[in-house]
Amino acid sequence: MLRQEMANAGADFYLVTSTDPHVSEYVGDHFKTVEYLSGCTSDNVVLIVEQDGVHLWTDGRYFISAALELEGTGIILMRSGQSGVPTVCEYLEEHLGKDRTIAWDGTCVKAAEGEKYRRIAKRKGAVVESGEDLVDRIWIDRPPLPVHPVRVLSEDLTGRSAASKIEAVREFMAKNGASHFLLSRLDDIMWLLNIRGGDVECCPVALSHVLIGKETVDLFIQKGEITDELASCAKENRIKLHDYKTFLEYTGNYHFEGPILCDHRNISDAMLSILAEREEIVDRENPTEIMKAVKNETEIENSKKYYLLDSVAVCRFICRIRKAVGRERVTELSAAEMMDGLRAEIPGFIGLSFPTISAYKGNAAMAHYSADSEHCSEVKPEGMLLVDSGGQYLGATTDVTRTIALGELTDEMKADFTLVAAAHLNLMYAKFARGTTGCQLDMLAREILYRYRREFNHGTGHGIGYILNVHEGPQRFSHTPKEGPDADIVPGMITSDEPGIYRENRYGIRTESILLCVPDERNGFGEFYRFEPLTYAPIDLDAIDPSYLQPLDRERLNDYHRRVWEKISPFLDGEEFEWLRQATREI
Repeated sequence: MLRQEMANAGADFYLVTSTDPHVSEYVGDHFKTVEYLSGCTSDNVVLIVEQDGVHLWTDGRYFISAALELEGTGIILMRSGQSGVPTVCEYLEEHLGKDRTIAWDGTCVKAAEGEKYRRIAKRKGAVVESGEDLVDRIWIDRPPLPVHPVRVLSEDLTGRSAASKIEAVREFMAKNGASHFLLSRLDDIMWLLNIRGGDVECCPVALSHVLIGKETVDLFIQKGEITDELASCAKENRIKLHDYKTFLEYTGNYHFEGPILCDHRNISDAMLSILAEREEIVDRENPTEIMKAVKNETEIENSKKYYLLDSVAVCRFICRIRKAVGRERVTELSAAEMMDGLRAEIPGFIGLSFPTISAYKGNAAMAHYSADSEHCSEVKPEGMLLVDSGGQYLGATTDVTRTIALGELTDEMKADFTLVAAAHLNLMYAKFARGTTGCQLDMLAREILYRYRREFNHGTGHGIGYILNVHEGPQRFSHTPKEGPDADIVPGMITSDEPGIYRENRYGIRTESILLCVPDERNGFGEFYRFEPLTYAPIDLDAIDPSYLQPLDRERLNDYHRRVWEKISPFLDGEEFEWLRQATREI
């Protein structure tokens, strides 16, 4: 059906992404175009449809799951970053030709990516059409845009007023000679205005755009999301409310008084196309991204409080699941429900931060595996269960992974588990100088695995939101390059530490704790930082092979477990208390 629409539109190539008009990683059902066309549920996807073939690009987190989902479809999986696999740009460079036409929906392609594709098309003499969503013509039962009432957060939760944040943005605008700032990233808008929504599963965001002038703020949001609370907040902060669907038209007709500040990585190709026709654009990194990433004292204290309670729930889960397996029927799904239920008991819980990943044996080799009623393994007293989970609270967003030994393990499993633990701790206990980037720190985890010729196809860590998206930037621990400079890791940043080893169809191991960057020491050599763990849950000693631990690894493991015992034991009693004593024993 899409190919017929392509023929009608004169398009030889049709490019589809897994994002939305806000360049989001996670999107609502209305924008799951890739999944509708291909059945592939991966994030970070580009799909190119031609009359005689279809290619789908995704990253290493999804190679195994995407291959299973695409089996029998005829769609060719392009494993991004693997040897011999061309990038999307390299593929277009090779296949676009003179007078051939490539089309895409400009509202759902990043401006920075659209610019690359346009340059290639120009070099090859090809034509670009980016004005219409061809999939919308054939998607008869397409889900409507989600609409949920917006919540306004008080300053005892945010630690800072919306007015002060807007003023900080205006200062950044002035330094860069801009009269306006255009912002479409949903989590950044929520942070900036101290509001939260419910339009994306597990991400408390509302579909919206913001245009900030020297004295004006225009918020584009769906009418059904405007509560009395939001209307009052808008009036107090002199924010003018507009209908969400009028954004492109309004901006296209707006009279700007000077250059517009916008980050090409964080606006759509359609928006950039409209502005570039008649306005001067200042392309700078989005200022709200780094402001949001460095948590203030209120955000840090609330995060510590809820990470501790969240860690207690994780510890209770590990104790209970180990007891249940082998005595009663346990499935991946029922294990996830047990974890979710324990988390839901915590006061202030408002939902999950992502659907819980409960993966047994070979399923854990898929980094983002998801069990459901149709695809769900029974968990038995053998092998390992990987559980990656997190919660949204009125005071934190959490994320944690533990891999749990449920019975006899092979020597190889223990070796892999121990190496992952050592890699995890090497990063957790790092001390580093001011100006160190996450890309540099990534090697602290990966190098330990490299000694034994192990590797994993995902980043070692990502930033964590505050009552927001579980993934946020600009900080990250990763060995793969990104556009623009890699962010320095600075005090106030909260980042995950999650190395892993995955053996296809056999097992997967990942250990993830969340780290807060804090000051360490200032001396004649400069300023130094370290990490303070927010996650306190045992690393399964039954899966440790001490022969793979160096003396420093052993010391760190024992020290971390002493901290877990001190933090968690006051919350437990009886059987759970005794379990924790054994789980944090010194080796």
